[in-house]
Amino acid sequence: MPVLSPLPARLAGTFLCALAGLGFAQALAADNQYSPSPRLPLPLNMAPSETARGVVHLAAQFTVSDKEPVRQGLIWRVFEEDLGPDGNHKLVAQSSDATPTLPLPDGNFVVHAALGLAGATKRITVNGTLLNETLILNAGGLKITGALGDTPINPARFSISIYVPEPVNPEAKLVIANAKPGELIGLPEGNYHIVSTLLDAGANGPPSPTNSVISTDLRVQAGKLTDATLRHRAATVTLKLVNSPGAEALANTAFTILTPGGDVIREMIGAFPSVTLAEGEYVAIARHDGKTFQATFKVTCALDRDVEVLASETPPPASP
Repeated sequence: MPVLSPLPARLAGTFLCALAGLGFAQALAADNQYSPSPRLPLPLNMAPSETARGVVHLAAQFTVSDKEPVRQGLIWRVFEEDLGPDGNHKLVAQSSDATPTLPLPDGNFVVHAALGLAGATKRITVNGTLLNETLILNAGGLKITGALGDTPINPARFSISIYVPEPVNPEAKLVIANAKPGELIGLPEGNYHIVSTLLDAGANGPPSPTNSVISTDLRVQAGKLTDATLRHRAATVTLKLVNSPGAEALANTAFTILTPGGDVIREMIGAFPSVTLAEGEYVAIARHDGKTFQATFKVTCALDRDVEVLASETPPPASP
């Protein structure tokens, strides 16, 4: 079960600025791939100093009741309210400071604060004085860790996808394709569908998805941290084609792993390839020197072991 705790004002981690749909297409366009936010200069495209007659001090809070501003992870952008000749709102300043102070000329502007996938927008008027503005993000934090049984999983061994669900489709809208396990993710308040995929260790190449996939639905609450652990039940098996139990593995063997129903899970070539599989029963098919052999085996959570296919066993019947 997820654990909820107050979200600290010093929100840690790096976040994507996913801001599309606010009407400032050119300046705010970004995909939904979670990635570190860039360090932005302060200010950007600022008007000449002789026209900067006002100063705006900006801060953001997770909720109205918060007493402390957000301390990290914010990206601020200030746009002219009126459309420019190109039909877009001109970006006049931006900052990655938590509470920036920006000199601005007199006029009307739109301020946007982004934290992860959460954001808030406010229209302001600068008239030559000091203006203090606080934006409410209505956001919370999500932190996901993984476990194999009761043992924590290395973050490099599983991947996380986050969706906004709909009543008939839990994966209706993908918002983060590769969320970083163990890192704090800023999200607007709401319901999310989380999918965790266990990855092979990568001994035979780069990590690849396994058939151990689990999912859950979580609610992110504004001003709180949702801390969830997703538990996989899987193990790694090493396949060997041998002439007798305990004998040396035969090289140049092609293996196919099937479910009892005949669905292909993985195909591999080698003397003793390894694969991570979800807990359950499987069939291993070994092909060597034009002959085919098979064995059934069972995967038990967190119990890594060798699976031997005997070359002396009667080959399976040929497919029609």
